[in-house]
Amino acid sequence: MSLLVFDLDGTLVDSARDLADSTNDVLASYGFGRLEESAVIQMVGEGARTLVARVLAAAGCAASLDEALTRFHEIYATRLVRHTRPYDGILDIVVEAAARSTLAVLTNKPIEPTRRILDAFDLSRHFAWVIGGDSEFPRKPDPASLAHLVAQARVDAARTLMIGDSAVDAEVARRAGTRFCLARYGFGQARGVTPLLEDEFAAEQPADLRAAIDLFLVADRSVTGET
Repeated sequence: MSLLVFDLDGTLVDSARDLADSTNDVLASYGFGRLEESAVIQMVGEGARTLVARVLAAAGCAASLDEALTRFHEIYATRLVRHTRPYDGILDIVVEAAARSTLAVLTNKPIEPTRRILDAFDLSRHFAWVIGGDSEFPRKPDPASLAHLVAQARVDAARTLMIGDSAVDAEVARRAGTRFCLARYGFGQARGVTPLLEDEFAAEQPADLRAAIDLFLVADRSVTGET
């Protein structure tokens, strides 16, 4: 079977408001005003530590990064799914995809909140592996974690599709030698448009993932000679 690897935030779930509210609560705890949600979302994608560092810098807050990161984790843990929800149609798409391929999640979010979010929406059971940003591997776009998933699934990289909403996801796929599908509906594009290569896929809306996965699987079968 082929391997489909999904990013979490901005791909499977819309977590923008909970992430923005949590980071703004950190700023408030130091006496600083709120940043616009759109501004915070442009800083998401390379792990919580990077997010908090960027937010502190944007606000002009000189607080200890380690202390602020601890506050962020404590605050965010209380509101993981207050507003966060799977994008429309994602649950059905995941169920359908799991019947045709092996699935995994690869995210820069730490593993504990990742699993809590997946469990909250009954998604965990569909994924053979879940790798978070605090795993033994470097965070995306380093390709080690994606290469590990390919090895675990015992498939070739060319039979693997990485699905994500940002340039970070595109880079990790290209460095690992896998195919890529850009979830343009996700908030990863707030940081800038991600150009695609000729053989890559795009989903303008969550429902478009179904067609992108179909195209990938059809191409995969033609390459391997399967019917």
